[in-house]
Amino acid sequence: HGLGGILGGSGVAECGKRKGRHGEIFHFYGLLFAQIISCLPGGEGISMPVVGKRFRDALVWAAELHEEQKRKGGNVPYVAHLIGVASIVLEHGGDEDQAIAALLHDALEDQAHRMAPGEICARFGQKVEAIVEACTDGDAEEQRDRDPARWRVRKQKYIDEIASKPAEALLVSMADKLYNARAILEDFREIGDKLWPRFTAGKEGNLWYYRALLTAFRARADNRLWHELDRTVSDIERMANTTTS
Repeated sequence: HGLGGILGGSGVAECGKRKGRHGEIFHFYGLLFAQIISCLPGGEGISMPVVGKRFRDALVWAAELHEEQKRKGGNVPYVAHLIGVASIVLEHGGDEDQAIAALLHDALEDQAHRMAPGEICARFGQKVEAIVEACTDGDAEEQRDRDPARWRVRKQKYIDEIASKPAEALLVSMADKLYNARAILEDFREIGDKLWPRFTAGKEGNLWYYRALLTAFRARADNRLWHELDRTVSDIERMANTTTS
């Protein structure tokens, strides 16, 4: 296609038809992001998933759903996390449905009040809906709950359900955890133990959670992504001077 075709012609014309706040910007970068990915060479022996209009539509919708949301502990737009998780999914062989689910994996947790019941399925199909549901960790009220004991129960439930999650959902879930673990590691290098109060369960709870996730994931997905997550979590553990079990 070439970057000239990406940046000009029908892509920009279609972008100009978008309405609503930030719609034109979101749609243009949705086109750009999706088209660049689809133009990348797969390399010898590698099949690069191709993403198209459904992915672009999902990116725009995800950005609109989360447009007022920021990442925990900062001023980073939440859509950065969603794009990052989708990128990891695609880099590790995910298909378009998994990439779309990555963009929407927090929609039911954080923005269900902005969606009609069954809207994910209506827009993108049952497979995407099933992956999003499998990656959902409680509802908005539970996400706001700052009680460590209830947090632990909710996280243990998520860990226990990994054994029965749809295979397609494991990649999205692991990509989400890797993105978050990398963010924790980067922030810990910057601010040290000042990082932990932003989390309900603090340092010990979060280190327990990520190590328990790794144990549960490994039984079903001992792959390159798992090893990258393990290395990242191990770096956090070493920097936090915590001995793991």
